[in-house]
Amino acid sequence: MQQSALKSLPLLFGVTLPVLLIDQLTKWLIQQHIPPHRQHVIIEGIFNLRHDTNDGAAFGLMPGQNLPLIIISIAAIGFILFYYRHFYESLWMKVALGFLLGGALGNFIDRMRLGEVTDFLQFRLPGFWWPTFNVADVAVCIGAGMLMLHMFRHRGDYDAAKQIEN
Repeated sequence: MQQSALKSLPLLFGVTLPVLLIDQLTKWLIQQHIPPHRQHVIIEGIFNLRHDTNDGAAFGLMPGQNLPLIIISIAAIGFILFYYRHFYESLWMKVALGFLLGGALGNFIDRMRLGEVTDFLQFRLPGFWWPTFNVADVAVCIGAGMLMLHMFRHRGDYDAAKQIEN
């Protein structure tokens, strides 16, 4: 990693570590205070804290596939760290990659420690309950959204780079 990239690592971890700590703390609190498959109503008909587990991917995809999901998590974490060195000058990208890394690590730790991910945030949308999720999932969505916005705002830069390569 280049010297400038090393100097900017504190910001990456300044986002990653709080996300990871909040994720793991909230999961631990749910595990200690709400029995599995039970809920605590926060706003009737809108928001619950519900102790669910998921041994698959998002939305229950790939149930029981813990080992492949661990491998995917390791690859994603490696990709984030590799990709970071290409965007170390962009504050936006450092924060985005910090959210992605914190979320990926949070669910990776659950998979390694428990063989499943603890989910607990449950919201009702008009007509149905959204699948239960956790802080790590939120962080991954924030990071992915920031990454997409960056790519959209700088799409001309990528087009120019492709033309130079050709």
